[in-house]
Order: sequence, then C-alpha cells, then structure tokens
Amino acid sequence: MTHTTSLPVDPRPRVVTLGTAGGPRWWSGEDAGKRAGIATAVLVGDRAYLVDAGHGVGRQLNLAGIPISSLRAVFLTHLHSDHTVDLASLALFGMFALAEDQPAIRIVGPGDRGALPPVAPRAVVPPSPVFPEQPTPGTAAMFQHLMAAHATDLNDRVLDALRPSPLDRFRAEDIRIPEGIGYHPNDNPTPDGVQPFEVYADELVTVTATLVRHPPIAPAFAFRFDTAHGSATISGDTAPCENLVRLARDTDLLLHEAIDFDWVHRTYAGGGPTAQASIDHHTKSHTSPEQAVDIANAAGARALALHHLVPGTAPRSVWEAAAARCRGAFLVPDDLDVLPFGAISREGVVAS
Repeated sequence: MTHTTSLPVDPRPRVVTLGTAGGPRWWSGEDAGKRAGIATAVLVGDRAYLVDAGHGVGRQLNLAGIPISSLRAVFLTHLHSDHTVDLASLALFGMFALAEDQPAIRIVGPGDRGALPPVAPRAVVPPSPVFPEQPTPGTAAMFQHLMAAHATDLNDRVLDALRPSPLDRFRAEDIRIPEGIGYHPNDNPTPDGVQPFEVYADELVTVTATLVRHPPIAPAFAFRFDTAHGSATISGDTAPCENLVRLARDTDLLLHEAIDFDWVHRTYAGGGPTAQASIDHHTKSHTSPEQAVDIANAAGARALALHHLVPGTAPRSVWEAAAARCRGAFLVPDDLDVLPFGAISREGVVAS
C-alpha cells in the first residue's frame, strides 16, 4: 500500500480508502481521529467513482488529490447515516468545483424501503417511528429532502450570486431491484441465489450489485466494479452472505466490512433493553475478520482489505489476527491508502 496527497493520472485501476471507520460515531480514545467515516473511491484513468459518503468525505477527497470534477457517480450501499451523513456537503460544496458543461454526477442507491422494520423483541414499550408521513425514503427522496433543508442557502446563492443549483449538478436515483427474485423488505430482504445485476456502466467501468444481509435495513447492496484491467468489490455492511460470494467471484480486490464482536459484548454488557438490542443488531448484521476471510477465500478473491472497522479505534492486531487464514493478500488499509488492483497492478497489492 502507498500513501498519497496527490494522485496523478494513472492507467492502473485503483481504490483509495478515503475513510475506513464504520458506525454512527465520532470515535474517541487513543486512536481518535485516525480513521474518517466510511467512504471509498474507485479510480479508473482520470475518473473517480465514490462508494458511500461518510463523515469527512469532502476533506478526504481533497487530501487524496481527487477533484470533484473527476467524479462521475456516487454509489450508496445502504441508507444508514454513517454511509450518507456527508452526502449533503458533497453536493452543496462540490457543485462549485463543477463546470457548467459537465454531465450531472449520478447518485445511485437504495429505493424506498416500502415498509417499516418490525419492532425489536427487546422493546418493553413499542417505540413510535419518526416522520410517519414518509418514514422510509429512498435515495432520490432523501437527496431531495437534504437539498430542501438548505433552500435558504441555495436560493440566496442561486438568485443573488447566480450560482448553480446542486439539483442541476447531481442526479439522485433509486436502484431498481430485479423482479421475480422474491425480495420483500421484511419477509425476504436477502433472497438466496440473486444474480449480480447492472446498476451503472460507462466506457471505463461496469458496476454490478447484489442484495446483502444487513437487517433490519433493506435493501442493502454490495457493488462490484469491473474494468478492462481488473475488478474491485465492496461489500457494504453485511453479515456473511452467499450473494456477496457470488458477486465477488475471482475479484482482484474485495473490500469487506469487519467488526470486533468482543468489543460489542464488552461495550453493551449488563445493559438494559437498548444495550441488548444493540448486541442483537450487531451480531446478526455484521461480519468478523475471520468471517470476512472465509468469504474472500470462498470467492477466490486475490486480495482482501478490511474496512468499515468497528470500533474505529481498535489496534491493528484485532484485525490482523485473521491474516494467516487468508489465501490471498490480506490488507488493513489506513485512510488515504491507495490499493491498485487488476492485471497491470498485481505487484502493487501486497499484504500489510
């Protein structure tokens, strides 16, 4: 892995780990501030494709030397806040760096859930949902709401300073789940045997997706980027899932989430219903480093990189304990690391 503050045009496809921490927290402790919120850039030639927009994504793009003008699309794996919290700032600040004749940057992500999730069985008194008039907006509606919340600012700049609107510079859209696969947000959010399906393509990259297991949120996606020289697959948040193995088959680089389940049990031990519900959620919705290695091995991935690390302050030894079992290269990247992938980049991916 190499570290960079400026990225020249490079023919090799590569990933930049903009932010490698997971969870809706500002992590505190000895390693506080060393890992920004989850966000990953896939670079092909002079174009960039962003997966998730965790806290600090705009700053991390600047530190990585990736201009907003190189961005062609943003892909959201799911709509948990740690993956979307800086989407508004990306649009509100980023639009000033875009040329008038540049095509709108697409924002591609989950659609409306269509139904509220069931109440956790740990609840003593069933809680009431927030915003019951529209409790589960998808990507397109969420982006519209985010921009509407900033209408005072935007109208000041549009009318007085003759600035563009982010609605002209960014185009948010919901992923259409293939029909006939048996998907239901509560009854069957992750149908078995889902075949990867295309969600984006241009002359440099084809992006396919699959449904992964991250209850209770639905839908939740993993994405695969195929280029002329190799592929990278990004798991999103998921428990072990055969759909992901199928998507990542023979991929050059698999970036997979990882959580320290020992930390989960220590953190919430002895708590009441909320703490117990948190343990329930983490254990059914996430993946340990050992499980991530199993997935990479089953898929035949040439390299595995752990990211979306929870807790974001854990020592490297927590993640590296599983390295010996990995058949391919094993990586625990830091923020702003560059991971080349593919046939012309094989020598650039080495075990950390």
